[in-house]
Amino acid sequence: MDEPIRRILGEHAHLQADVAELGDDSDLYQAGLTSHSSVSVMLALEDEFDVEFPQEMLRKKTFGSIHAIRDALAQLGAVVA
Repeated sequence: MDEPIRRILGEHAHLQADVAELGDDSDLYQAGLTSHSSVSVMLALEDEFDVEFPQEMLRKKTFGSIHAIRDALAQLGAVVA
């Protein structure tokens, strides 16, 4: 599941750091993720995994790290390879 998440972050997050060098628990906001780019990331994740983030998951912590994104997708029942 990490490859598509990292690809989406690389394409939509506009991070100051190389996504490949970030650890699963690295703070994406410290790496340059903004609230605006987090919306782009969310929409791309929804398209990629055919899920919809409910209102209660639209929090900064949901998109704060690769690990947090992976957990959120798992909660939504995302089908991943």
